[in-house]
Amino acid sequence: MRKTTNVRLLGALVAFVAVGASCSAQAGDSDPQAFTQIERGRYLAVTSDCVSCHTVPDSNQPFAGGRAIETPFGNIFAPNITPDPETGIGAWSDDEFDAAVRKGIGRTGSPLYPAMPYNAFTKMSRTDVQAIRAYLNTVTPVHNPRAATALPFPFNIRAAMRVWNALYFKEGEYTPDPQKSSEWNRGAFLVDGPAHCGACHTPKSLLGGDKLNQYLQGSYLQGWSAPDITNSTRLGLGRWAVDDIAAFLKTGHNRVSAATGPMAEAVKLSTSQMTDADVRAIATYLKSLPGVEDDVKPLPQDNPAMAAGAAIYRDQCSACHALDGRGVAKLFPSIADSSMVRSADPTTAIRIVLRGARSVATASEPTAPGMPSYGRQLGDGQVAAVLTYMRNMWGGAAPAVAAKDVTRVRSETASRPD
Repeated sequence: MRKTTNVRLLGALVAFVAVGASCSAQAGDSDPQAFTQIERGRYLAVTSDCVSCHTVPDSNQPFAGGRAIETPFGNIFAPNITPDPETGIGAWSDDEFDAAVRKGIGRTGSPLYPAMPYNAFTKMSRTDVQAIRAYLNTVTPVHNPRAATALPFPFNIRAAMRVWNALYFKEGEYTPDPQKSSEWNRGAFLVDGPAHCGACHTPKSLLGGDKLNQYLQGSYLQGWSAPDITNSTRLGLGRWAVDDIAAFLKTGHNRVSAATGPMAEAVKLSTSQMTDADVRAIATYLKSLPGVEDDVKPLPQDNPAMAAGAAIYRDQCSACHALDGRGVAKLFPSIADSSMVRSADPTTAIRIVLRGARSVATASEPTAPGMPSYGRQLGDGQVAAVLTYMRNMWGGAAPAVAAKDVTRVRSETASRPD
């Protein structure tokens, strides 16, 4: 569940649980136990994962900007949002900050690119956004001029964003559904608002807008395929319980899977620092989303790819993931229960076999097990065969992976960091 892009520090948590009753941080305003504005802003910055996009990894300069955000149209450099008055937001008015975050309007009046997920942040209230601003005013100012974004024509014409907004942006705060529980509404607010899960998990059109008819059914970004996080049995979270999802978000691990890649960053910097009530609310909401249900049949055991894949799995994979594909809970993921392995887009599964992966370490689960790379050991046809086998065993079913798919991923990820 990703986004490549996401802050982190918690203060006192207990009072914030009361916020779930209304789905907006302002719900605590009448509660004498509620967070102060700065504390609430810090928590909202965590749920919004601001530090991920606005901090260059390993720079030790939180929120100072400069990180390149990869898009299909070119890289966009995140701005400095520290309170530096010259290169940050120190001289911005509250109205200017609110317009940027919730309406996608820059300080000069020009439209922002939706790499800044204002189409999700619009679900927050002005009070929420001003709390985030209050928190950002407390971080260390850093003088760091923004790198110029240079997109190719016609994407370099910011005025064209007005057309994009007309097609894909609907301004407005989250409105609770009175027919649903407060927990469900809180989860819906978080998923569609500050956590902006759709930025990674909802497929995009050629113009980069959300395909809402495939809401949260998985998408491709930055060399990874973000999985389907609806309740689809074969492709999504249908085999996960609410507790499984909550554990994954809170610790990066559960009985089925472990967070890697962009999701590992999201867990480390954001969801692991959310309250238990909030990760459970997200899980409750996701479990309510119907996904694609189909009757794909597994490939027969005598299929040549299945036979070849079985031999490779037994020799290379079974020591950790076991002959029955169940792995070891919270240590080696269960392939038998993995919807990611059966995903319609096998990019992430291919990438992990080729390059290996390291799962996330969190306070609750400090061990970060890793998987070695098999890119040198296995040829493209062999990787395709073993993944085809894993996708069609232990009750699973999915189309075969082609060697050309492996060749593509090998080429596309050759120059990327792990």
